[in-house]
Amino acid sequence: MKEIELDATDFRLLEQLQRDASLSNQALAEQIHVSPPTCLRRVKRLLDAGLIERQIAVLNPERLAPSLGYGLTAIVEITLDRQDAESLDGFEARVADDIAVQQCYRVSPGPDFCLIVFARDMPDYLALAQRLFTSDANVRNVKAFFSLKRSKFQPSIPLPV
Repeated sequence: MKEIELDATDFRLLEQLQRDASLSNQALAEQIHVSPPTCLRRVKRLLDAGLIERQIAVLNPERLAPSLGYGLTAIVEITLDRQDAESLDGFEARVADDIAVQQCYRVSPGPDFCLIVFARDMPDYLALAQRLFTSDANVRNVKAFFSLKRSKFQPSIPLPV
């Protein structure tokens, strides 16, 4: 992908979009102090360059709890027996395809992977663990930590604004 040069306006756009990607082009242009056509052209350029990966809604688990139940969020450390590229890539691809896995990081030193997973309840977590970890002969160690409270969730990158 071609690298693009970013200026202060691009960073202001990215910062605002990280805060609220639901703004209309008109409202975004006003916030950034550019014309709507300029704003639209710049956002398209940032999208085309891959700097904006996707635009999503971040759901509030506390507000959804009456409808869905609270569920379990677990931070899971995974260590594999074999760490060759094929084994690491294979495990990574398999967990990335599972809807319960919200985030997957290949880490070092220590475990090979750190996952953030969501399950409806403990039996659902057990099914997830059997599906992703127990059934994989290359998984040597699984260490799960269960979240008691989400104190902060900020899916943004600090930008030089």
